[in-house]
Amino acid sequence: MRMGELPRELYEGFELVFSYDTSAYYEVRLRESGHVLSAEFLRVPCKRMHREFTGKLFEKHWQDPHAYGVWDGDDLLGVMEVTPEWNKRLRITNLCVREGFRRRGLGTMLMTRARELARAQGLRGIILETQSCNAGAIAFYRSQGLTLQGFDASCYTNQDIPNHEVRMEFGCFV
Repeated sequence: MRMGELPRELYEGFELVFSYDTSAYYEVRLRESGHVLSAEFLRVPCKRMHREFTGKLFEKHWQDPHAYGVWDGDDLLGVMEVTPEWNKRLRITNLCVREGFRRRGLGTMLMTRARELARAQGLRGIILETQSCNAGAIAFYRSQGLTLQGFDASCYTNQDIPNHEVRMEFGCFV
């Protein structure tokens, strides 16, 4: 397997299909009591759920994005897109390993590349977004040393908490 940068002129608009099955989600519990505001994320088993959505590489709203791929021969198996943020973090805007090729080290290769890029650019850390219903991705990010950095309880809809699909930000310092 080899990794390399995906040329923007060839991959702009390239569609990524994000697909996963999960049998757990993180229930978000928000509490207010006097001067204490707290948020709790409790992993809850559930009936198997399937989620699928699409994304595109090199979207216009990202500032200076770069994308990297992992190939086996001519077969593109994994993709990561990154962009530097104003606050000296490297944002992973897309991270996708094709179904059937997960748990083979490709995600780790891409995360290692993200750390190398952040260090080379003098950035202080990396950050990415996932959803509270993507327990597999959360487990992977935690195994890579990322920790919960924040969340948005109404990013996708007004019902993100009851839908068990809360935006969670995971990151680490480099």
